[in-house]
Amino acid sequence: MSLEEYGYRGELARILKEHNISVYDRILIEKDGFTYEGILMPKPELSHPDTVIIKLDNGYNVGISIGPNVRIRLLKKGKPALPSPPKVVPRPKEDLPHVALIGTGGTIASRVDYKTGAVYPAFTTEEIYSLVPELSNIARLDMHLLFNIFSEDMTPQNWVKIANKVAEFIQKGVDGVVIAHGTDTMGYTAAALSFALQNLPVPVVLVGAQRSSDRPSSDAALNLISAVYTAARAPFAEVVVVMHGTTSDNYCLAHRGTKVRKCHTSRRDAFRSINTKPLARIYGSKKIELICRDFRKRDKNRKLKLVAKFDEKVALIKTFPGMKGDIIEHLIDYGYHGIVIEGTGLGHAPYTLLKPIKRAIDEGIAVVMTSQCIWGRINMNVYRRGVELLRLGVIPGEDMLPETAFVKLMWVLAQTRDLDKVRELMLTNIAGEINPRSEPSTYPPMEV
Repeated sequence: MSLEEYGYRGELARILKEHNISVYDRILIEKDGFTYEGILMPKPELSHPDTVIIKLDNGYNVGISIGPNVRIRLLKKGKPALPSPPKVVPRPKEDLPHVALIGTGGTIASRVDYKTGAVYPAFTTEEIYSLVPELSNIARLDMHLLFNIFSEDMTPQNWVKIANKVAEFIQKGVDGVVIAHGTDTMGYTAAALSFALQNLPVPVVLVGAQRSSDRPSSDAALNLISAVYTAARAPFAEVVVVMHGTTSDNYCLAHRGTKVRKCHTSRRDAFRSINTKPLARIYGSKKIELICRDFRKRDKNRKLKLVAKFDEKVALIKTFPGMKGDIIEHLIDYGYHGIVIEGTGLGHAPYTLLKPIKRAIDEGIAVVMTSQCIWGRINMNVYRRGVELLRLGVIPGEDMLPETAFVKLMWVLAQTRDLDKVRELMLTNIAGEINPRSEPSTYPPMEV
């Protein structure tokens, strides 16, 4: 990686290049009568543009402003040293369930090199068992690092790759699959896999960490233990997200992949099941306590059907006061095949959108209505605007999350562009994304 990619830019990057200095080189800095020696570290994005970060021999990082009276020189070229292999590795018993663990990114499975501060994905079997030794009593793990990206960079092509790899492991006869994933877009991936992996014989579990494994408050260990235990032992065979159920380390929750949303930026219990209850509580490797009984049962004799195709020409837009129709007009002109609208309340949109929505539908573009409200379902037969939208041909999204409706429409349009068939599929409950009725008990009470 270049100096710029590590955060060093402008004049500071020029000075470092002039001295043939790269990140992880050992350098000497003389400033104001003091001498600093250490390893040049990556630079935080928000740090001062004139500051270099070095790791001293005592392990501390310091920032030093580089000005005209500062001398800097290279002592030794270096590179990030991978952490040494673990010395003691627990060995699982041969009669334990066989679980595949697929890495896609995030901080759930990582090792920190405290000499340099670098973080590496930990995706050998030995590293995982050494980091979380409890796993050796739960399952025999088969590791595969598929890719290592930020979850905000996840794409439909990545969903297809994940689905194919999951199918490959299921065909090998594993008892369950765990996918390590960044938390920000985990709900989208969970929904995508719910539609792509039809007729699942075993659980597919997405898991992440809100706080990295090097922090004392990390949720990584309990989440990973609970996820592997779910993949190995849960009675259901569905795509689920397993994350902390409370801010404490007492249990995790298994959320259905089409009904889960990240509802908080940083809390350990950020994930919530929307318009339904979680499938189960998972107490680490101790027990699984079912909350819902309506699920597809585990059956390893069931044959998986892989339908991993997504139409990327789909947009998710949110209505707002004063919104004009040009956004939809642009989507039509750019050749989009589908539009999911986050409308207000029961499924409404401003009057200014009626004409462009009609144009979109007339030109064969599927338009689906969902609600900006997190809980509840839309009902476009209550008020005139909803009825007007229905008459135009807008497809009601029932109680689907906007994200789920977006992913489902991508999946549906990859199967058919016929609007009648698109409507039929969008209104068909395929992976638990639509509830036949909304239960008041699924709306959480306000805590005061």
